[in-house]
Amino acid sequence: MLSFSPWALLPPIYSAGTAAGLCVVYFMAVGDEKVAPLSSASWRRNGISVSSLHQVRARNKTSCHRVQFLHFSRHTNVSSCFSIAGNFPPASCVFSEVMNVAAFLGFIVAVLRYLQLKPRIHNAWLNVSSLLAFSAACFGMTLVGNFQLFNDEITHNLGTFMTFGLGTLFCWVQSYVTLRVDIKNEGRKAGVLRFLLSGCITLCMILYFSLMGQGFHMHASRCQWALVMFFLIFISTFAIEFRHSRFNAACTDAAGPLNVNEAFSEVTRYQPDQM
Repeated sequence: MLSFSPWALLPPIYSAGTAAGLCVVYFMAVGDEKVAPLSSASWRRNGISVSSLHQVRARNKTSCHRVQFLHFSRHTNVSSCFSIAGNFPPASCVFSEVMNVAAFLGFIVAVLRYLQLKPRIHNAWLNVSSLLAFSAACFGMTLVGNFQLFNDEITHNLGTFMTFGLGTLFCWVQSYVTLRVDIKNEGRKAGVLRFLLSGCITLCMILYFSLMGQGFHMHASRCQWALVMFFLIFISTFAIEFRHSRFNAACTDAAGPLNVNEAFSEVTRYQPDQM
């Protein structure tokens, strides 16, 4: 029998699975010569390959993304950011699936975290706002995955801002809540770790948008990869608290009139320190 709650396995499995899926998308795009490898030594503003450019122009004659083609040749590939790596089939199919599954499981993790904090936190609005922020970020993930950049740039970029912006807000709020709640006297260590990760996420996000604005797409892609990896590591740290908790869903037959409040509390019952 496990000495900890099985729910502790969900956050690291989620993070590892999402990272693996994104790596598959990246290697597929590199193999098809749609994007340049992250290890590329070129520091220039990157353009796009001729074959990819022709596909983009055929699909969308009005926009080819806000990339300034400074050094264009048939040997110059587009930067390796997720949006472009997941833009061309067959990698786009895998990318959509990865983002949809990541959004669903991420929402489940956020709900479990909300239920864990609900009986412990005094400022309920922090818990609710954190859940709402990450729920919107998960919805942004579906926009990023289902609306390819070169097909619907506005919707795709909206999803990007929702995912990164609200996801970063979620990390800072959870870092603060970790210190305040201090589950099993582990809040200080976990809180410091999460504050460091939140700082790294914020720094990478600022660098990403700054470098994209200046046209240094390869450097921006590296910052984006670092941002996502730091974020996945942050989510995996919820295993620290989840190992102390057990979450149950119960269905009961009501003999009398249904009480909505009682029914909801029964379904979302939280039991700490039980196996």
